[in-house]
Amino acid sequence: MSNFTESVVEKATLDWLEGLGYSVLYGPAIAPGEPATERTDPNCRDVILERRLREALVRLNPDVPAEALEDAFRKLTRIDAPSLVERNRAVHRMLVDGVTVEYRRADGSIAGAPARVLDFDVPGNNDWLAVNQFTVVEGQHNRRPDVVVFVNGEIKRRAKKNVVQSRSFAELLEKSIRAYQNRAIETMEVIEELIALAKEIRDADKRGEQLGLTEDEVAFYDALGVNDSAVKVLGDETLMTIARELVTTVRGNVTIDWTLKETVKAGLRVMVKRILRKYGYPPDKEVQATQTVLEQAEVLCADWVA
Repeated sequence: MSNFTESVVEKATLDWLEGLGYSVLYGPAIAPGEPATERTDPNCRDVILERRLREALVRLNPDVPAEALEDAFRKLTRIDAPSLVERNRAVHRMLVDGVTVEYRRADGSIAGAPARVLDFDVPGNNDWLAVNQFTVVEGQHNRRPDVVVFVNGEIKRRAKKNVVQSRSFAELLEKSIRAYQNRAIETMEVIEELIALAKEIRDADKRGEQLGLTEDEVAFYDALGVNDSAVKVLGDETLMTIARELVTTVRGNVTIDWTLKETVKAGLRVMVKRILRKYGYPPDKEVQATQTVLEQAEVLCADWVA
């Protein structure tokens, strides 16, 4: 069994998170007084990245006036509750349900609305950040966790654009955790598997360059079930051609609300099946491939119509 230092585990964790889509920053580089600082308290007592939180509130609540969003920010950062447990519950409610704010409409009437802090429907709309060596000072206590995760500037997973890869990596991770919980493997073995998974994620990110495909084309290439023996017989060149044509066709036929329109979805389904049949895709694999392609389109749609 290999010997691991804390720095090895820390690096493996950061690599894994970066592979999942997180941005990664070095804590001391964003500390107070540094050129790239993201902290507002010179004594390191802050646990919220103010700029990121304010930007998220604006991004997720385009119809809420600035003064109401400022009120939401104050409520999130200044919790009025007598105990730590009650403060945590209050924050949790606001994260899940939004922050209730009021504002005056143009006609003078008062409107109330929940300002969203997190986007649960489209995870990619959130700001995902992992920071290592992030110092927090409270009274006489100085804490510096190896890694902390921020979502929209608040300490707390971004789905990769590639649906098939995301499922594969999530299954591998879940398998390792389940084996550990069942005492089938030891802690050090979990760390070894985490490091191996981080390497797989990094290698997966290079596949587009190796195949001569864009990131979107790789996602549709994987959606074709390229590891299936019945599909492999088509050959890489044919599969890559299918992937490119799928991107062009699907991208040219989606709108921002296409997933809500059954007629549009039905039309896309027909187009996808037509492309698969054109290149001799195995008929018994067609239904699953079509469904995966449409799932992949939903993930990429937000970027395409932005």
